[in-house]
Amino acid sequence: MRNPLTQQRAQVLRSASTDTERFLWHRLRRRQLLGYRFRRQVPIGEYVADFACIDAKLVVEVDGSQHQEHRTYELKRNEYLAECGFQVLRFWDNEVLTQTDAVLETISRLLTSRRPQASGLLPPP
Repeated sequence: MRNPLTQQRAQVLRSASTDTERFLWHRLRRRQLLGYRFRRQVPIGEYVADFACIDAKLVVEVDGSQHQEHRTYELKRNEYLAECGFQVLRFWDNEVLTQTDAVLETISRLLTSRRPQASGLLPPP
């Protein structure tokens, strides 16, 4: 069941994306990365993930300096996402902007390692 407050918060966050989030979204959207579909500002339980690939159960977070102050919250959030079967990748803003290829390679490696094997439900190439 969807939480209307989380849905509303996700919608607000989508319209107020940071420059770095928009930059990375340009590289993830429209199945550009190995054919996987990413969504941005995705509600998962009571939390909102910056980017998520539901098929691979992967969450990608882009952190600015404000995340240093919310370490306890982030740990609790990561724990919840792990309980839901998601793996969380975190990158600093400056990594995304200055090491874009390395960031995308890291995401690609994880997508490949999380590819469903036995189900036969592989994402399109």
